[in-house]
This record gives sequence, structure tokens and C-alpha cells, in this order.
Amino acid sequence: MPTTIRALRDRAVAELAAAGVPDPEVDAELLIGHVVGLGRGEVQARIAMDAEVSEDERAALQALVARRAAREPLQHLTGRAPFRNLELAVGPGVFVPRPETEQVAQFAIDALLATAEPEPVAVDLGTGSGAIAIALATEVPHARVFAIELSPEAHAWAERNVAASGAQNLELVLGDLADAFPELDGRAAVVISNPPYVPTDAVPRDPEVRLFDPATALYGGEDGLDVVRTVSRTALRLLHPGGTLVIEHGELQGEAIGSLLAADGWRAAATHPDLLGRPRATTALR
Repeated sequence: MPTTIRALRDRAVAELAAAGVPDPEVDAELLIGHVVGLGRGEVQARIAMDAEVSEDERAALQALVARRAAREPLQHLTGRAPFRNLELAVGPGVFVPRPETEQVAQFAIDALLATAEPEPVAVDLGTGSGAIAIALATEVPHARVFAIELSPEAHAWAERNVAASGAQNLELVLGDLADAFPELDGRAAVVISNPPYVPTDAVPRDPEVRLFDPATALYGGEDGLDVVRTVSRTALRLLHPGGTLVIEHGELQGEAIGSLLAADGWRAAATHPDLLGRPRATTALR
């Protein structure tokens, strides 16, 4: 008996909901779209038409739904993660970029656009998938963007994404952010970082994060700020006077980071809310 997309969607939604997956309807339709090669809107149109799927497509979807019900990240199953205007390749070994980081990247983009320099320099410390660096390079094409990543696994994903972006104004290296780009000392207009900031004993509740995001991208020491301290020191070295630092962090860390930056000599440190009103980014001036 032929299987309709509607029947597949309904079964997938029920299985994902029973597993506690947030937004099971969205995930079910995106997984169907991944299997049949359609966007979510096209999937919804096929549902309304009671369109049918092949036996191979049905089996492929069932396998993916089972993996998602086991809380494997949706982005690992599709191999793609949206970020601003980008579609990034992601998978095991790299942190999946989050929607809230899109707004953090905007602070750096705004700072680059505000500078009078003909070729402002931006540095992304701990680039992961390359999301922030590629966004800066493609949205501010007159900037020169430099990105560094310590993890070889994450660096490989970033290399792939940089190549796919076609950005010629972006340089990516593998290395420790503490030693990043000594040739740029005192030349950068913007330094941005989404560092690991989860305290070691604050294990995330979400299985997708706890089980699948790499630990090196999550945990930042006892208070979560070990890498933030390194970012502060490195950014002081890289930025020219008046340059802007942008750091993403946890919603309870703004005050501690502001104090840390003030002690290091930064000016005008300010913590900013995300779209849900949570204080998730801090900026400061060199």
C-alpha cells in the first residue's frame, strides 16, 4: 500500500514528540525534505496534496527519525546548519552554530562597517565551523578576516565551509588562540569570539549538546571563563586603540566578564541582551 507524506509526517511527529524532541513538527518536515530533496514549504505543499513517497524514501526517513529520537542533532542528520545568510556543513567534531550567535556576529559586522579604514581587519578567535568568520567576510567584503581554530576536527569543517563560501578575504589557520596572528598585533579593528564558557560542573541538560557537541567547544574551566581570559589578553594584543572586542557568553556571566575586562584595561564594557532578553554578549573598546 502506498505511503503518503502526510502519514509519514504524522508518525514521525508522534515518535519525536514521545522522545521529548523540541519542535517535533519542524524536525519531521525538515527530515522529510532532506530525504526527498525539498524545502520545508514544498514538503507542506506535498502534504496538502496527499503526495506519496517511495519505499526507499520511507525507509530512509524512518532511520533518520529513529536517530533524531535518540537526540542526535538534526544538523548532524542533514549535514547542514543555517547561519545568517549561510548554509554551513556540520557534523561530529564541530560545534553546531546557534541562532543567538547570529546577533553576536552583528555587533562585529556593525563595528567593521562603522570604521573608516579602507580594509579593516577582523579576527575570529576559536572559529569552529567558521560561521562567524564567514559571515564577517561575506557581509563586509572590504574587510580582511582572519580565523583560528584549535581542534583539527573543527578546523576541517571550517576549511570546507570557507572553500564553499568563496570568500577570498578570509584566512583560516589551525592553532591556539593565545598565539593567534602575531603579525596582526595592533592592527585589528575587531576581535570576536564565541569561546567555550560552560563551567566544568555545569553539564548541559539537552542531550544534543551534552552528548554530541565537542567538549572542547563547551567547557571553559571551573567558572567557565578560562578561555575568556585568554581571549581578553589576545585581543588586547591584536586590536589597535579604539578597536572593538565582542564576546558571546552565558546569560549569568555578563557581570563577571565585565569585571574581568575592566581589570585587564578595557574601556566601555557593555553587556547586551539577545532576542529573548537574556544577556548573552559583551562588547568593549581597546
